[in-house]
Amino acid sequence: MAMPRPTVASLAYGSCTVICSTLAMLLLSGTSSVLGVAAVAVSALALGLLVAITVPRPAPRRLTVVARPAAPEPVRATVPSPVREPAREPVRERAAS
Repeated sequence: MAMPRPTVASLAYGSCTVICSTLAMLLLSGTSSVLGVAAVAVSALALGLLVAITVPRPAPRRLTVVARPAAPEPVRATVPSPVREPAREPVRERAAS
């Protein structure tokens, strides 16, 4: 089984964990010896690796099949009929007598 590639989020979380935990442990322990600084650095790297590994990975994308209609249906637009004036009777002319 191949090892999955790290994501940007896992690299960012791991790096921030290493930097912040190193600073916090050095400030809290107050160590100045080479052996103490090395122990803090190794433990910070281990903690950063643990955080980078446990960051949730995005779910794999699934292909979805979309059913399309065979032929597009015609669009029927309804236009309101214009308002008409009341119907008038045709004008009848008198015949000349």
